[in-house]
Amino acid sequence: MARTFAIESVTATIVDVPTIRPHRLSSLSTSVQNYVIVRVRAANGAEGIGEAATLGGPRWSEECVEGIKAVIDAHLSAAVIGEDASRFEYIAARMDMAAKRNNAAKAAIESALFDLVGKTHGLPVHALLGGQVCDRIRVLWTLASGDPAQEIEEAEAKLAARKHNIFKVKLGAQSPQADMARLGQIANALGDRADLIIDANQAWSEAVAIRCADQCADLGIRLIEQPLPAWDVAGMARLRARSRVPLMADEAVLSVHDAATVGAAGAADVVSLKLVKHGGLLATGRVAAVCEAAGMALYGGCLLESSVGAAAHLQLFASLRNLPWHCEHFGPQILVDDLVTEPLAFEDFNILLPSGPGLGVTLDEDKIRHFARKT
Repeated sequence: MARTFAIESVTATIVDVPTIRPHRLSSLSTSVQNYVIVRVRAANGAEGIGEAATLGGPRWSEECVEGIKAVIDAHLSAAVIGEDASRFEYIAARMDMAAKRNNAAKAAIESALFDLVGKTHGLPVHALLGGQVCDRIRVLWTLASGDPAQEIEEAEAKLAARKHNIFKVKLGAQSPQADMARLGQIANALGDRADLIIDANQAWSEAVAIRCADQCADLGIRLIEQPLPAWDVAGMARLRARSRVPLMADEAVLSVHDAATVGAAGAADVVSLKLVKHGGLLATGRVAAVCEAAGMALYGGCLLESSVGAAAHLQLFASLRNLPWHCEHFGPQILVDDLVTEPLAFEDFNILLPSGPGLGVTLDEDKIRHFARKT
């Protein structure tokens, strides 16, 4: 068995895919999405694929695609080559010894290992994670151009196509007054036909967040994501005690220790799960368990992954008993072109779990060559 699954090679390729419109967060704006596509090949000839996504270089987190590729090539590959690909926890421990943090790089390799083993046994990845609880998940769309007229038109098109009826509005790039005015326009235009949540991406002070949370409550906003800096857990706890809208932690929760700290402080009602934050499928499952034990609900977050990264997330999310705040893996739709032969399917306001072994998606080699970074 060990010889069959012995890892022979790990390769990392940077790809840059334009988006259909600019995507603005509080600290960055991007019109090209960057990925590292990882391929792991084993002695049995099987190949597994994984993906690490970033937003706007090392501005959302400290990792960027250039660094992810470099650490895989120089450090993580050496830690896993020759090992049995099916020893997921053991390999995760070896990667942790080879490099601190670098969670996105580790997550991409681990996804590729699960894909490889799943393909070899003819099993979907969720079968290796406890099995499927659901085959579809309600999915959000993010409104992030900063132009309310464009965003309302975009939301109306998604509603008409029955692809999305929950929308996340990105705030923080403008003044709080401008943000609230824009949010009010969107809320009034969509009315009770859609649910809205907001994400300030750490942009607000506690005083600003208190004021904006009151306005959000009046507008019927269902959830406020990471309004304060990730380090300000005490401020989040004070805000949560005053807010009429539930709070979600994102950047504040990377590890199981972060989840325990935020939960003990009473600083969030919900936590956003992301493979690139937590370091892979197994680590994300552990974070989810700690969150639930602390009374915090779960949400499936994203970094605009292509169908490769989104499929990895869906395999895990489909194995969770409770994902009451749904997921936001709309990423494949915001790209001018996807990286797989059959992109993920969206139907009746849900994203569908891909069928087939492994992650359930296959790289389109022509598209990989087209979008691969040439320098």
